[in-house]
Amino acid sequence: MSESTQAGSSQAQGGCCGGGCCGGAAVQAQPEQQQAEQQGRRETKAPAATGVHLEPGAAVPSATEAAQAGPEHVEEPVAYDGILLSGFGGPEGQDDVLPFLRNVTRGRGIPDERLEEVATHYRHFGGVSPINDQNRELKAALEAALAEAGLDLPVYWGNRNWAPYLDEALQQAADAGASKLLAIPTSAYSSYSSCRQYREDWADALEATGLQASMQIDKVRQFFNHPGFLAPFVDGVRASVAEAREAGFAEADVEVLFATHSIPTADAERSGAPDLHEWGPGGGYEAQHLAAAEHVMAEAAPGVAWQLVYQSRSGPASQPWLEPDINDAIEALGKDEHRGRKAVVIVPLGFVSDHMEVMWDLDEEAIETATEAGLWVRRAPTPGVDPQYVGALVDLVQERLEGRPVAERKAVTSIHPWYDVCRPGCCENPRLGFRPAIAGLQP
Repeated sequence: MSESTQAGSSQAQGGCCGGGCCGGAAVQAQPEQQQAEQQGRRETKAPAATGVHLEPGAAVPSATEAAQAGPEHVEEPVAYDGILLSGFGGPEGQDDVLPFLRNVTRGRGIPDERLEEVATHYRHFGGVSPINDQNRELKAALEAALAEAGLDLPVYWGNRNWAPYLDEALQQAADAGASKLLAIPTSAYSSYSSCRQYREDWADALEATGLQASMQIDKVRQFFNHPGFLAPFVDGVRASVAEAREAGFAEADVEVLFATHSIPTADAERSGAPDLHEWGPGGGYEAQHLAAAEHVMAEAAPGVAWQLVYQSRSGPASQPWLEPDINDAIEALGKDEHRGRKAVVIVPLGFVSDHMEVMWDLDEEAIETATEAGLWVRRAPTPGVDPQYVGALVDLVQERLEGRPVAERKAVTSIHPWYDVCRPGCCENPRLGFRPAIAGLQP
């Protein structure tokens, strides 16, 4: 998934940068940014789009003919000529950290002093987020898997918040003659940051490159319930629980904590096409995670207790966010003699790779909390470039190339295969409102 599936702030939800930076006064123009641009080093993402392009009679902007009318599932073949692998982006050196964080929080008025509090997480690792290298590996693995499947489709990789930017990827595709792209966000769930904000940034990139009327972009469905995405988590839970048994713990001693990024509850309520589903208070975002976790536990460790927990919240304490926080949950387990937990397995269910929020929030903070609580702890791996996950992405591409009927698509939870074309108003950010977006029915 992206560096983060979600974002938090007192003003807006967006791609989170690692914790606690989202609020504050207006940002002024930065002298170092001007200097970098003079030196030819681009530090800013494409500007926000002012509109979208609609073909006559179309309901979905910049979409292929099969998707223009806005069907829930596109069940006719589409001859795509490229894949747009879309990432969150991350800094690759100390000089990149603040410009990257400014991109992440653009429009939310966060002063550099506040951003620097979060920058310390990146500076702890030399100013380098692992996410770009991970997406380079994923791009190579996806290209190889597509070729093995007999699919001659180039993969263009662009990021929302750091180079290579999405508009650069679109220009590269256009220069190569591609005009019909199928986009794969590195995020599995429905929410503003993990779906709609990608759609907004694609609209930004199309306008910035002048390709609105000449390039068509569809997106794969959210893949939280694809068996290939969940299989690495099944393997990780099974292996971690087995390790706990070998360390002398009975099943009743162990609890599995499925971790994902917290989001404001107001945003959660608007996630996952709420007009079409009767979700609980956590909306489609929470429901999708619960469904995924239920499948993983049924396959890997049906006799072991588990719960869904959240991490990386930011914003004011007065703003309700999804709970419980993972550290609070761990502390509670350590103190609860009645439940008698002695071991925890942390599963980063909301993430597709070991990026900063896994390395810091889980591997540093959550594991320290568990150790201080006297609990044995293991952290299961993310999918990364596991062949099962890469195979799932290829299968999602094949669905759309073939126009595969929804009844024949792979899904292993109680929630149906998700929509190919996002529904109207889905995953609204109530503080920002609706910005121009593609790959979905408006607004």
